[in-house]
Amino acid sequence: MGDVKVILTSKNTEDRLSEKESLSFESKAGKAVDIQLDPTKTYQSIIGFGGAFTEAAAYTLSRMSEDKRQEVIEKYYDKEKGLGYSIGRVHIHSCDFALENYTYVEDNDIELKTFDISRDRKWVLPLIKDAMKTRGEEIKILASPWSPPAWMKTNKDMNHGGQLLPEYRETWAKYYTKFIRAYEKEGVNIWAITVQNEPAAVQTWDSCIYSETEERDFVRDYLGPTMHKEGLQDIKILIWDHNRDIMIDRVVGVMSDPEATKYVWGTGFHWYVSEAFENVGKVHEMYPDKHLLFTEGCQEGGVKLGEWFTGERYARNIIGDLNNWTEGYLDWNIVLDEIGGPNHVGNYCDAPIIADTRTNELIYESSYYYIGHFSKYIKPGAVRIGVTNTNDNLLVTSFLNEDGTIATVVSNEKDIAVDFKLGYGDKILSLSLQPHSIATYLFKK
Repeated sequence: MGDVKVILTSKNTEDRLSEKESLSFESKAGKAVDIQLDPTKTYQSIIGFGGAFTEAAAYTLSRMSEDKRQEVIEKYYDKEKGLGYSIGRVHIHSCDFALENYTYVEDNDIELKTFDISRDRKWVLPLIKDAMKTRGEEIKILASPWSPPAWMKTNKDMNHGGQLLPEYRETWAKYYTKFIRAYEKEGVNIWAITVQNEPAAVQTWDSCIYSETEERDFVRDYLGPTMHKEGLQDIKILIWDHNRDIMIDRVVGVMSDPEATKYVWGTGFHWYVSEAFENVGKVHEMYPDKHLLFTEGCQEGGVKLGEWFTGERYARNIIGDLNNWTEGYLDWNIVLDEIGGPNHVGNYCDAPIIADTRTNELIYESSYYYIGHFSKYIKPGAVRIGVTNTNDNLLVTSFLNEDGTIATVVSNEKDIAVDFKLGYGDKILSLSLQPHSIATYLFKK
């Protein structure tokens, strides 16, 4: 038995998160390395990996047989048999991956007396509770709104952008606290909230525009103080919750105000439009005491059955973001149906697990396995360590887990096999990664 466990997923083989024959270190003497690990250099610690408990996902699973529904929950949340997911995201009332537009209050109820989350008790809350039961501990839940109720907005529509009317800012701030308390009563604690999902995009679905000054002022004058007043100051507030391309401008626009900044835990961001990972790192450099969380990404344009590029996209983005101080990674819908829905405006997407509601079959996409190379082996509390990589054909990141295990993930997106040497101290591993493969190498420090 060697010192190093090897977990492999490879396009042109049957290997899917497969444990291969373990390997042994050799002496490094006189040998050049491609990748050198340096555990004396440490960076951020990991909060966790997970996905979104959307109404679409929960409803889709309700249409499958009970054993298939349980299989999906186990394949994500079981620490041994699944991906070990430890964080999750929910939408505050409807988003595009809901069956329709809906809110928790009646129209024009400024005092929120009619606030009622009973709709969530049908599909979403049971799914979250079953996931927590399977994991065996609490899952950190991030909650995000896609739009205030239509009557609070300039365009009187939950869809197509619009803005929050100034006279409803206090009511809308209280709405978050009502949601948090209602979920708490159901036994589901909200760990963090974002101010607004994708505040710079007018979408055909639930959306609301905030300029950087509007987001800053809302956090500073309404959301932050209301959370404190309601005794919810320990719930983390994240700004932006949108793409990397223009995240620096938004963060500076909010964080340059010390009164707003004191309420902000960190920045959430998505992967659409750009892979400008350096912007994530720049935000950390500017505000090193704040946090970074990847809050959404998925493959757009419907189901991509059997495609490999989707998994590679996840690995490329996860590695790029982790190497730039990101502390957690949230995929979008954990499961969707055979057309990549339901979605109330037809904005169909792919998910790591597709549930065919016609045949009661579960299809595991490449993305499921690729995410697993990180989420199964880089545990909550793991700390990123130094990596020097001189091989342009490989992407790599490495973490030291609390139990002393080093997990190094290497991805090869090329059409050729890549031979390389991995160095650790005065030892090396001579390795080869097949075309379109990803491997996790595990050994004790």
